[in-house]
Amino acid sequence: MSDEPIYAVILDLVDSRTLDDRPAAQRDVERAFRETTDVTPVDPVHATVGDEFQVIYATLTDALVASTAAMLALPPTVQVRLGMGRGTVRTVGSGTSGPLQDGPAWWSARDAINETHRREDGRTSFLRSWFHASDDRHGTEERLVNAYFLSRDHVVARLTPRARRIALGLVQGRTQAQIAATEGITPSAVSQSVQKSGVAAIVEGLRVLAGQER
Repeated sequence: MSDEPIYAVILDLVDSRTLDDRPAAQRDVERAFRETTDVTPVDPVHATVGDEFQVIYATLTDALVASTAAMLALPPTVQVRLGMGRGTVRTVGSGTSGPLQDGPAWWSARDAINETHRREDGRTSFLRSWFHASDDRHGTEERLVNAYFLSRDHVVARLTPRARRIALGLVQGRTQAQIAATEGITPSAVSQSVQKSGVAAIVEGLRVLAGQER
């Protein structure tokens, strides 16, 4: 791997033992992260052990866009929690499924998903995401991203299936008119849903954090 910092993400299935169809849920997660955006990960999503997955992105923008789109694309019955870590990754060996990786990015991602669990069990039960930067703990980027995660996850947890589809379309760069045509409703109805559901905050917050690059 490169010596440049990247964004490593560890995912796990929420309440995986109670899912009616665990294999289908595994496939849903892989499909959501592979098919919902034009983001190309450094290392594509893949299952690791138990109900966990890993994926690596080159930039914060890629990691935020891909994770937001994937969460919106999942069926309502399938949820993931994630820990994102910024840092370097190194290859330390080889395994049956590919190179074995280690390094500050993965350590930070593990700390972050543990923090997600801790906060989810506390006052923010809706929370599904947390971020740690290995080289700047509690720095500006870390605080801004986590503030966005708190808002994003709260809104997503309350969305109806249609509002989730509308939000996903906007994250993918589709216009409200295109989404309206797909949903069989008017552009005005799409606009009202975006404003009333909180989707506008998700999409605009994502653009702000991405430096309006997308």
